[in-house]
Amino acid sequence: MSADPLLSRELKSLQDELSVSQRQRVQPPPAAGTADTVETAVPSVRLEESGDEKELRGQLQDLVKEITEFVDDAEKNIAAHPAMSVIAAMLSGILVGSLLSRRSPHR
Repeated sequence: MSADPLLSRELKSLQDELSVSQRQRVQPPPAAGTADTVETAVPSVRLEESGDEKELRGQLQDLVKEITEFVDDAEKNIAAHPAMSVIAAMLSGILVGSLLSRRSPHR
């Protein structure tokens, strides 16, 4: 369950960065000779979202929800069947390794 808070913090950080960049994109550039501070560069008022932005935000929230559910399910399955999970991971590694070794040129 340690991945869930980490994933949530990372997604929150990305959402915050996206919000700041959207606000900066919408705001006109400052006039020459004026010094802007961080407070004036990013308005504190929430800008109105367009229909596309609302749809994108909804899709991102759905994605976050699905990823969280997937991680939770994976953690439950691994906890319920630890030996089978280790064996499956080992076999997957062997399969990927053999596929990659076939693709590399032999010298």
